[in-house]
Amino acid sequence: MNTAAEAPHPDVETILDAIGPRLRTLRRERGLTLETLAAGTGISVSTLSRLESGIRRPTLDLLIPLARAHRVALDVLVAAPPTGDPRVHLTPHSRPDGSVLVPLTRYPGRVQVFKHVLSPREPALRTHDGYEWLYVLAGDLRLLLTDTDRVLHPGEVAEFDTRQPHWFGPAGDHTVEILHLFGPRGDQAVRRVGPEA
Repeated sequence: MNTAAEAPHPDVETILDAIGPRLRTLRRERGLTLETLAAGTGISVSTLSRLESGIRRPTLDLLIPLARAHRVALDVLVAAPPTGDPRVHLTPHSRPDGSVLVPLTRYPGRVQVFKHVLSPREPALRTHDGYEWLYVLAGDLRLLLTDTDRVLHPGEVAEFDTRQPHWFGPAGDHTVEILHLFGPRGDQAVRRVGPEA
């Protein structure tokens, strides 16, 4: 049974320990002094200094004004890689078939999110470990899943275990734009498209 007195999980400790250095990096990249940041957030200079050095534990009431001051999403402060530029850069990757993939997250071992523009191509069923969710943004998406052949329209969602033979792409001669989530086995979502039991 979990209690409030239990020590944080090691992964949580790692995330918390990385926030201070990330805050310092963001501030220095923007050429801000502790005094300037304190004036803009209402957080004292001593608190900011202790946050950056790891002496003070970060809390939401401290991180939210800091995220606003740095003009970044809160998750950039909490879960971005501890090295390199903590700001998110969306780099499109063009595929030989004409499709374009834009990674929206970079969290190894967790659900990966992509914006995917798919060009017309021939269906080819495949299988692999994992779970996928597809949300149609624009166009019509054809989904082949085992013995099921469906067309999804903008605003519709599909969820399936990728160990089932599957393929998805444009339903016609035009591209289709989707949000594509891929995660390890065991992840769950809400809505399911697949063969009825």
